[in-house]
Amino acid sequence: MRAAAALDGDGTCIAEARRLAAAFLTRVRAEGGLPVSDRATDLTQLVVSELVTNARKYAAGPILMDLRVVGDAVEVAVWDSDPVLPVARAADPGRVGQHGLEIVMAVVQGFEVRREPVGKRVIARVALLDTADGGMPRQER
Repeated sequence: MRAAAALDGDGTCIAEARRLAAAFLTRVRAEGGLPVSDRATDLTQLVVSELVTNARKYAAGPILMDLRVVGDAVEVAVWDSDPVLPVARAADPGRVGQHGLEIVMAVVQGFEVRREPVGKRVIARVALLDTADGGMPRQER
């Protein structure tokens, strides 16, 4: 299953992206018959929000978002026109702001950034189910 959206980068695009992600995972459950935990839906919306926020903040123009199920995870891919690759900063509880990528990397199963002919694509994978102990599956980066 897959869903894609072109976001215009205005002030409503973050909420729109979160709404699209929640609707996609609802469809994955209903039409695809795949189990999706409530935590996976919440984390996917968080990841979408952070990645789209970064794209909106650092790149001019449209933002492309692609959601698809890959194995036991939802893959969130966000493209923007800025060629500068994001770098997660070291944890610093005293720093105000700029924790988005740090948060994303703490909750995802996998993370990568690809340089594109124009801009870049940031890809994060969120597990559809929690582990037996209630935590998230092991991360692969």
